[in-house]
Amino acid sequence: MKITKIAKAGTLESNDILIMVMPNDSGNVKLELESIVMQQFGDVIEQVILHKVKEMGIEGITIKAQDKGALDYTIGARVETAIKRAI
Repeated sequence: MKITKIAKAGTLESNDILIMVMPNDSGNVKLELESIVMQQFGDVIEQVILHKVKEMGIEGITIKAQDKGALDYTIGARVETAIKRAI
């Protein structure tokens, strides 16, 4: 499945994450991640985002994520919401 427009979900408040998704023509998943806890949890945040994208069967997507300490379930929910808004 492919997304057709730019969409976002979340906020830049503490303990939340802002996810912006946009289509790309490469057919690949590209992720740009900024986080206040990048050293400790950057790999886990990336895994959660990419797992949700794969679970939803999305291809050709660029994701920009700005994390402010969100928990895993919040990250997954924000990614899912942004993708559903972009379809």
